[in-house]
Amino acid sequence: MKFSIAQLRKSAHQEAFAFDDTVDVSELEVMNNDIRKIDPVHVTGQCFLQGEQFIFDLRIQGELILPCARTLADVPYTLDVRASEIFADSDIGDEENEIYPIEGEVIDLTPYIKEHILLNIPYRVYSKDALNQENTLTKGQGWEFFTEEEKQEKNVDPRLKKLESLLKENKNDKEE
Repeated sequence: MKFSIAQLRKSAHQEAFAFDDTVDVSELEVMNNDIRKIDPVHVTGQCFLQGEQFIFDLRIQGELILPCARTLADVPYTLDVRASEIFADSDIGDEENEIYPIEGEVIDLTPYIKEHILLNIPYRVYSKDALNQENTLTKGQGWEFFTEEEKQEKNVDPRLKKLESLLKENKNDKEE
């Protein structure tokens, strides 16, 4: 998604320059192992000219396929990101304050769109099946999943079995 400086100066001088386009960011599938599939994203927004700065307000929408954190099944995820990017002449650019310098006669928003997509991918997603406890694994080779109560029931020291029987007898005597 590229815009020429001359076009932006002409269009955004009096009022905001609006844009609406689809951007192919399929190379994110190769770069990031968590993205299994990404459709072209829909980018809308406006560009404002303020002095020597070009301010882009973006809305990035798309559909991704991510792996489930429990089952590794494909999970569709809807992405809807709002972002702002500021560009200025290379003399004024200040990357610490996120004002990016303009190099050449064209502003390319594609790398910034990719960056916002990567920054807004959730850490974990779960499929609907993974949330259903019946379909999740509870045992495997060398491991087992159990609740805290089950852990306490299973971990009775054999040396304390005799004491446990004494405690049960005391409870029975008190109840009678």
